[in-house]
Amino acid sequence: MKRICIILALALTACTAKAPLSLKVVRSEMARCPEATFIDGLDGRLKWNYTTGLELKAFLDATPAEDVLDYVDAWYDSVIDSTGRIYKYRKENFSLDHVCPGRTLFQLYDRTGKEKYRAAMDTLYLQLVDQPRNAEGGFWHKAIYPDQMWLDGLYMAMPFLAEYTERYVADSLKALNNEDIVRQFLTAYDHTLDPATGLLRHAWDASGEMFWCDPDTGQSAHAWGRAMGWYMMALVDVVEILPDGEQKDSLVEIFRSLSATLPLFADAATGMWFQVLDQPYREGNYLEATSSAMFAYSYLKGCRLGILDCLEYAVQTYESLVKTFVTEDNGLVSLNDCCEVAGLGGKQNRSGDYDYYIHERVRSNDPKGIGPLIWAALEYEML
Repeated sequence: MKRICIILALALTACTAKAPLSLKVVRSEMARCPEATFIDGLDGRLKWNYTTGLELKAFLDATPAEDVLDYVDAWYDSVIDSTGRIYKYRKENFSLDHVCPGRTLFQLYDRTGKEKYRAAMDTLYLQLVDQPRNAEGGFWHKAIYPDQMWLDGLYMAMPFLAEYTERYVADSLKALNNEDIVRQFLTAYDHTLDPATGLLRHAWDASGEMFWCDPDTGQSAHAWGRAMGWYMMALVDVVEILPDGEQKDSLVEIFRSLSATLPLFADAATGMWFQVLDQPYREGNYLEATSSAMFAYSYLKGCRLGILDCLEYAVQTYESLVKTFVTEDNGLVSLNDCCEVAGLGGKQNRSGDYDYYIHERVRSNDPKGIGPLIWAALEYEML
């Protein structure tokens, strides 16, 4: 029996070695995390977590394999009960982060037919219907962050809202929802744009009261790489769903503008991006993998959708991403130099200044990089 297991393991290694990078990353993560409750260092603890949901969505996008479906379904089946209630979810927290794991449910519902998944999606949609807003109609990032819009939040909620609207909302309400989606992007863009660089700052406090913001503009101090990565991915994913028209065109215009600006702040040697985007080459700054993977995915998908005309650059960016950050050891693929987390305010009193960003923990295989790496690889492999 032991000999058979060894032979099967060797055969799996041989198959994986020939597999495309997207699938190799999936298999590597499944090997590192025997159950999805181990993703993001949770060590088997069950948590409705956007990082887990993001990575699991990438798994389903990468392969129709039944064992991958079972792996993903096992986590969602555990975290959502038979009535559709989400484990420890509280609507009154109004956390946009808690909407993000719902994106995977569209595919999971299609493939399993479990009605509890549809019920959970309905719950998340109703949160967005009642989401608190600032005076300009922008969603608060969370109830504990009143009047604040973080670029992260556009990715956490808008692709879900766009797909839910397309699938399940009555035709009479679709236009209103889509108008609201576009409003969220435009409001965040208008109030986080740094005219001196053309980059977007991490966040905006409409009240101007938070210690981390400029009291005149409400903007945080810097353009953080992953924050802009979230915004770019949100744009390209939503543009794919929205119906043609002026509203969609307004998002395409922003996407093209940011796509033209980002290369100006990339590392000249590798083409990759720094942890603090607006401070390239400053002492302590470093090339960061999650944001670079997000940008590579956004460029490649933008070219596939026909809204960008820079395929050669997009391909070079992806290939440099792999060369700069991806390693393989004993058949396991790793993504290195990932910022683990960064935020503003909260219990940790996060300042958002330069020293804060460059001293956040760096690790390998962060889900916020693994997911975008898989998606970038899939776009590249479709070529």
